[in-house]
Amino acid sequence: MNVGGSHRKGGRKRRGPMSEINVVPYIDVTFVLLMIFMITAPLVQTGVDVDLPQADAAAVDLKDEPPVIVSIKKDGNFYIDIGDRQDEPVDQEELYSRVNTVMKANPRAQIYVRGDHQVEYGKIVTVMAALKAAGAPKVGLMTTPPPEK
Repeated sequence: MNVGGSHRKGGRKRRGPMSEINVVPYIDVTFVLLMIFMITAPLVQTGVDVDLPQADAAAVDLKDEPPVIVSIKKDGNFYIDIGDRQDEPVDQEELYSRVNTVMKANPRAQIYVRGDHQVEYGKIVTVMAALKAAGAPKVGLMTTPPPEK
């Protein structure tokens, strides 16, 4: 008679090889990674890509075409230079439509933002976001060189 509950001699129960993989820890890790990617993806997509110029950089090659220059004066008003038309006042919607028209005609057009040093940073970022939405692949910032010592 077997009192210990084992069916084998010696009273020890042998386990056979386990044929199932415990996937619960893998599901937990996958869920955590999914949450991280879902939270960080919108943050990455809302940024404005800008190639900031260096103060001691060489002059920009205009490639035989005048660039589109968006100016922001210290009073916060926008002005645009396209070709022969210089410093035309525009609002944000008109800025978007004009740059969109230029980008459709010439997708390789160069776009620059010239902002007064007293303009709020948020105003410049708003203009850069509008230019990006209008189809400008790259937006440059214009600076003046530092004074010679």
